[in-house]
Amino acid sequence: MSTVPAKTPVLALVSEPRRELYFLALYRVLEAGILAGLLFSPLSDVLSAGAINSPALATAVTVFYLVFSLAMLLFGRSENRLLRIVIGGACVDLTVASLITYALPDAAPGVAMLLLFNVAAACTLLPLRWGVGVAATATLAHFIEYLVAVLANNGPPRPVAEVVMFCVSYLAVGLLAVQVGLRARRSQQLADARGVEVANLVEVNELIIRRMRTGVLVVDLDGRIRLSNEAATGLLGEAAGTDGGALLQGIAPELARRLQRWRNGWQNDETPLTLTPDQPDIQPRFARLLAGSELSLIFLDDATVVSRRAESLTLAALGRFSASLAHEIRNPLAAINYAVQLLEESREFNPSDRHLLGIIHQQCQRTNGIVESVLGLARRERATPEHTDLNVFARQFVDDYQQSMPIETDSLEAVTGNRQVTAMIDPRHLHQVVTVLVHNALNYGRLPGEPARIRLRVFQLDQRAMIDILDRGPGIPAAVAAQLFRPFFTTSEHGTGLGLYIARELCRANQATLEYVAVPGGGSCFRIAMPGPNSLLTA
Repeated sequence: MSTVPAKTPVLALVSEPRRELYFLALYRVLEAGILAGLLFSPLSDVLSAGAINSPALATAVTVFYLVFSLAMLLFGRSENRLLRIVIGGACVDLTVASLITYALPDAAPGVAMLLLFNVAAACTLLPLRWGVGVAATATLAHFIEYLVAVLANNGPPRPVAEVVMFCVSYLAVGLLAVQVGLRARRSQQLADARGVEVANLVEVNELIIRRMRTGVLVVDLDGRIRLSNEAATGLLGEAAGTDGGALLQGIAPELARRLQRWRNGWQNDETPLTLTPDQPDIQPRFARLLAGSELSLIFLDDATVVSRRAESLTLAALGRFSASLAHEIRNPLAAINYAVQLLEESREFNPSDRHLLGIIHQQCQRTNGIVESVLGLARRERATPEHTDLNVFARQFVDDYQQSMPIETDSLEAVTGNRQVTAMIDPRHLHQVVTVLVHNALNYGRLPGEPARIRLRVFQLDQRAMIDILDRGPGIPAAVAAQLFRPFFTTSEHGTGLGLYIARELCRANQATLEYVAVPGGGSCFRIAMPGPNSLLTA
């Protein structure tokens, strides 16, 4: 699978002392070659331009320095022994320069000039203390060599001013080279640190992109997928991750068509896109990688995740709205309830009218209970479960429903057994849940031209109390059944899509479950599974 590259080359700058040591060793070879030319060349008499005080010493020092410089060129570039190599080389350079100056007095100014580069290079590579020490040693060695030459009466004496200028030059060049080396090393360390930070940030960015739930594709002008993260590969399949750069047209033609329309300046299509039947719908978004770049970025958002976020925002707004709406509902309910109580005190009503007043009063209380339940759901208040005899509850519910809601030719019956079935649940919540399910069954659970037949079946299964609400309607398609309990999902233009969602949330608040059970012979079944009276002891 070809995703965002798993490893990016580290961008840290690495110091290269081996290169500096190589050029320093090469310069030593040049110096040794010049000395050898002064002594062993056929034109040595012309080149030396002066007498040789000690031919044997000059020959021995030149041969030694030539061998030493070649050895340093071949083997003197180890980074682990940098301090020893530079200090040792500087000591040899100073010693050779002093001896050659003594043996060849007329070549002293040239040797001193050549030694300036050695001192500067050594001070650049060494720390402050050692660099200053090399510069001071070079100054001291040059001055001592002058004193020895004067005391030994080794030819005409050199001007004191020349010696002083070379000594000052060694100190000045050495100190300057030390500062340059320190600044170069600090800059190198800063560059290394910044390089490591950049490399770490690159790896962090790669990890974030690779682990993003949003799919990310990089597509070139020809429609080839150059990069894809794990989420995009999971949505488009393994073909999106091939190293050769698969064509987007061959993997997702509709997505390629939308990308082309976006590149042509058309308005982006915001409708979700179905790539494969077994994958969730996606919401594509397009952007350019860089200004003027031919590469395009495609973000693939899971439409179900976006939908759930929208639902959560809507439910949060609904909770706030319900809190403000409760006051508006309670006021007329209180007025209706108070008016019913005053009418019940009147003696002008016959028994049948008083029965109707009782129904109004009962429905006001029930509506107020529904409002309280919705508010409790919005505030996530705890339910108050109690021991409830489901057989008694089912029969009482059927009687109350038939008295308050005329069902005409439809039938609603409670199917109970002789054995008592008890559950731990809030009766108000259970009444509201069953009311929603029975109301839906009466509206949608009937065949065309036939009356609805609704049954409330009470039984016990695996120490859990059950209530099934069954109808003999056309049933619910599998595609619709998978979304029944989603908020705001409805197949009716008059529905709100909140009934089943609130019913399930009320069941969850009571540690109960509500699920749809397919009926093989036709019809629908909604099952409420509630904890038994001893659920706390058996948990």
